[in-house]
Amino acid sequence: MNWREITLGDEIEIKHGFAFKSQYFADSGRYVLLTPGNCFERGGLRLKGNKEKYYIGAIPDEFVLSTGDLIVVMTDLVSTSPILGGAFLIPEDDKFLHNQRLGLVRFKSDNLDKRFLYFLLNTQSYRAQVRGSASGTTVRHTAPKRIYRCKVRIPAKATQTRIASILSAYDDLIENNRRRIALLERAARELYREWFVRLRFPGHEHTKIVDGVPEGWERKTYSDLFKFLGGVAFRSKSYLSEGRFGIVTIKNVHDARFVPECPSKLDDVPEKMKEHCVLATGDILLSLTGNVGRACIVFGENYLLNQRVAKVVGNGNIPKSFTYWTFSNETTQKELENLAYGVAQLNLSPVKLGKRKLLKPPSALVVLFGAIADPIFRQITTLNLETAQLIQARDLLLPRLMSGEVAV
Repeated sequence: MNWREITLGDEIEIKHGFAFKSQYFADSGRYVLLTPGNCFERGGLRLKGNKEKYYIGAIPDEFVLSTGDLIVVMTDLVSTSPILGGAFLIPEDDKFLHNQRLGLVRFKSDNLDKRFLYFLLNTQSYRAQVRGSASGTTVRHTAPKRIYRCKVRIPAKATQTRIASILSAYDDLIENNRRRIALLERAARELYREWFVRLRFPGHEHTKIVDGVPEGWERKTYSDLFKFLGGVAFRSKSYLSEGRFGIVTIKNVHDARFVPECPSKLDDVPEKMKEHCVLATGDILLSLTGNVGRACIVFGENYLLNQRVAKVVGNGNIPKSFTYWTFSNETTQKELENLAYGVAQLNLSPVKLGKRKLLKPPSALVVLFGAIADPIFRQITTLNLETAQLIQARDLLLPRLMSGEVAV
């Protein structure tokens, strides 16, 4: 197989997005405004559901993206996963815009397969070149001219297409799972909101209101319903770059998404560490620092819980699904944000949270919710495990295909 080295600037052009005005940002609308945060760490479009920002101001037609457009990340926070230079493709049947921290890739010739270039832009060898020429300390920036100087190796166009087809098969399965997870999350969250926030639960039409609450409901504290189990203050000096156990921090807890990658690791479980700090698939985590009140479901094994993240466990027979969606909904998240304190960085006290009051539904209603939502909870966990395995297989194959090590 013949591969040749090219300079990207000979084959592509990159156009910055538009500097959209913040006064026209909205929580709903026709056009989703994409930012670097919409790129997964390994590349690919990450949609954030009800966390997306929409733009409702006047929009230049040239900045409305089309299906299949290739977008590259031009700016990245140093403290986050390194997505600088990473890329994603615009999907079908959606309306998207891109801001000035993203670039739209245009082709000068027919020498590159677009999907092949998408995968190439998500290889570590290319990303290393981009990071090496980037500027900035807190925020890292690249520019089209810096990307143009990157050198990459490519095979013949037909081979590019075959490689892209192989890798796209993995991406399609991964994306399908992500869409299914999003739909399941939305269905369970809406059911929780309908029953326990709007109070339109089964039989609500015939339920009396006593002292301002439905009959049979009680005002309880969070600690009456849940336990908040804290993590360990590990010593960073003991961390390893490679090890058996990953250290789970607030960076692993996103809104309804667990990030399995752990930069810091340990080979052994510390002595006298509490049993709950060894995490297992299906555990529910809550962030206590920074973006407080984010909840996610753990999947995988060999994880240890760090401080500033709490493992949430329901008391008695409270189902996991009720526990999870109690915290994974907008109403609770806003309440926890308001409860948090701190100037430079918000902090949420489990003690203060435990004393906070909420409405406890009758046990029969909680059990009924669990009968519906527990299977959804388990299916989400299963799909996350499958997705992690697909990503692992794809990531092993990607550099080998893109370097020509594996012939096609």
